[in-house]
Amino acid sequence: MSEQYKDNFWQTLLTRRSIRRYEQRAIPDTVIEKLLTAAIWAPSAHNRQPWRFAVVRDNQHKQVLAQRMARRWQHDLEADGVAAEQAARQAQRSAHRITNAAALVIGCLTMQEMDVPTDAHRQRLEWHMAVQSTALALGQLLLAAHHEGLGACWMCTPLFVPELVRTTLALPDDWEPQALITLGYAAESRVSERKLLSEVVLWR
Repeated sequence: MSEQYKDNFWQTLLTRRSIRRYEQRAIPDTVIEKLLTAAIWAPSAHNRQPWRFAVVRDNQHKQVLAQRMARRWQHDLEADGVAAEQAARQAQRSAHRITNAAALVIGCLTMQEMDVPTDAHRQRLEWHMAVQSTALALGQLLLAAHHEGLGACWMCTPLFVPELVRTTLALPDDWEPQALITLGYAAESRVSERKLLSEVVLWR
């Protein structure tokens, strides 16, 4: 790695990985609050800050949420033609990743303070801006987690079952679940590669 990428910022950015296995120890509330602080300082459309976060630490809540989502995913996999036994294995592997985490952060959006244009096209774009804003916030949370010595992993499951997540966790009606971030002290290390800039960038 060249010298220009060796300071603390670049080390945090370039060494973050998606971690799926965690040690069985709790994360102090003060640390979780630091991650959430990083999240809420992300940029957002119109500076409306449409993100909302549900923090799940209670084991029973994690178990109920994980098993409900797993059952729904297993059903969907079987509907796609996956054999029942294989579908069950995949669903339970996903559930274990959730229940094994010390804490979960459910990233949601709300449209309550976003603009309400008169036409459907711009209304849809406002929703997309809220999605992008929430994603930016969760990206900063992931970087902060790594900086604070934690492992984390983004799971998209809530996108497929938003009402299930909202009902299970008794979230406000206007909260739209977008992603689930698992958090914990890493019990694994992972290596990852990235495409070259020349593969993903056009200069004009």
